[in-house]
Amino acid sequence: MTSRERVLAAIEHKEADRIAVHDSPWRTAIVRWREEGLPEGQSPTSYFGYEFRGNAADTTLQLPVETKDETDEYTVTTTGNGAIRRNWKDAMSTPELIGFTITTKELWEEHKPRMAWNDSRVKWEQQLEANKAATEGGFFRYISFGPGFTQVCNTVGPEELMIAMVEDPEWTKDMFMTDAELCVACAEEMMSRGIEVDAGWIFDDLGHKLRSFFSPAMYRDQLQPAHKLICDCFKARGKKMLLHSCGYVMNLIPDLIDAGFDVIQPLEVKAGNDMLGLKKEYGDRLAFMGGIDVRAMADPDPAVIEEEISSKIPAMKEGGGYIYHSDHSVPDNVSFQQYCRTMELVAEHGKFD
Repeated sequence: MTSRERVLAAIEHKEADRIAVHDSPWRTAIVRWREEGLPEGQSPTSYFGYEFRGNAADTTLQLPVETKDETDEYTVTTTGNGAIRRNWKDAMSTPELIGFTITTKELWEEHKPRMAWNDSRVKWEQQLEANKAATEGGFFRYISFGPGFTQVCNTVGPEELMIAMVEDPEWTKDMFMTDAELCVACAEEMMSRGIEVDAGWIFDDLGHKLRSFFSPAMYRDQLQPAHKLICDCFKARGKKMLLHSCGYVMNLIPDLIDAGFDVIQPLEVKAGNDMLGLKKEYGDRLAFMGGIDVRAMADPDPAVIEEEISSKIPAMKEGGGYIYHSDHSVPDNVSFQQYCRTMELVAEHGKFD
């Protein structure tokens, strides 16, 4: 089977030859792995056989991206959405948001016209070439966007957004929907101009540890219509829809299904997600991707990751509906040898009879 066939079989709740695999190692993990045995000239994608290939567009306000400050330890830069953030040079962490251009509803209205389609939002030659290679290689192809709650957090700031969701929901709904409309415009333009895909993939973090950032009712009222608009765009063309959400999503699952998502990823264990429970309750309507605890990968006792894999993958793969991924991304406390062992176990337990 090709990667495309294998992933589609999982999403359609069919058993393939084996489970499909994909993952997201940190940049610093890859640096470590190079020193520990990852061959030169090979990326983790090629070495471990990851089966997804993506295209993307710029859905920011397209404000100037500039370096404001730089030291031996970090850089301070502006983003296309006007946020100012500090990031480590030689370590991985969530960038620290330290300032914003859009701080009021009035400033949003002033900048909102920038959220319109224009041809510069897609690097056409690069994107078409990558998509052609993915198609010829038989990979599962997607267009990804980072809209919704995460995008607006990174534009006006999480505190401003969460206060506005309570005090001025019409403003937040306008920001969510404006963002979604641009994502749809980009997707339609990309697909009409030769980029062939199997799915759309939304990256929107909706929770933290044991709790979503907002109630299901607030999700349904403010954010679900924006998610649904993007899902409908792809579903109308017979494509699948994936959602990446860090943090806890258990209480949002019924509403995510109603929005149009086919796959939920990455099901962070440390945030409190119960992947096996979700499979039991929603496995006929939803496929799952992830749920393998990276803390087990990093544990010096090999029995820990062996238990993690053997207790989850056989149950998750039954009847299709599961794609391997770590429960977020692979950090640099996981050695190359530990990760190789993880992938050996995935191959061992991921085969179908």
